[in-house]
Amino acid sequence: MTANDIYANATAFLSNIDADWEELIRTVGPYAFTPKPEREPYEALVRAVAYQQLSTKAGDAILGKLISHFGAFPTPQQLISAEFDDLRAAGFSGRKIETLKGIAAGVQNGLVPSRSIADSMSDEALIECLVTLKGIGRWTVEMMLIFTLERMDILPADDFGIVEGYRRLKKLETAPKHRQMTEIGKAWSPHRTVASWYLWRVPK
Repeated sequence: MTANDIYANATAFLSNIDADWEELIRTVGPYAFTPKPEREPYEALVRAVAYQQLSTKAGDAILGKLISHFGAFPTPQQLISAEFDDLRAAGFSGRKIETLKGIAAGVQNGLVPSRSIADSMSDEALIECLVTLKGIGRWTVEMMLIFTLERMDILPADDFGIVEGYRRLKKLETAPKHRQMTEIGKAWSPHRTVASWYLWRVPK
């Protein structure tokens, strides 16, 4: 089965949930996901940290400065050796700098797996392993699972865009909390990544 077949099956499944989902998928159009599968988990985690609690534009700017400073995406050893002030000048907070250095150290001590090892691990095993890194929460690992490892059944239930998208989709007064969103999303399995993509695009 090709990727397009998988995506078509997922959108058909979600369209059949109810009229709201059917209308959303018709309005947004075909699933058009652009993963970055060539990235190692290390790079994916560093990039995700740059975007934590920031807009896409702000995250892009910080990453641009980081890459410009090193001349390319920094290696784990370069991050470990980097001066605090240089990373601060790129736009990272003190807490995020500590997290970046922890990720880089995690590559060296084996806590952050290579791509080949990550591909052999389950979603939950990767989450349980990587959230032991200081400053890395479930959301950050879920972004890696979606955008780098291309896992198809991920629902970031703490993501503002997703819970707010669901609120608008269902015309709710308040967005669901994490536990509620997790329970609601069980009905979308095994296509929760595709559901997430559409919820990020619910019209305002």
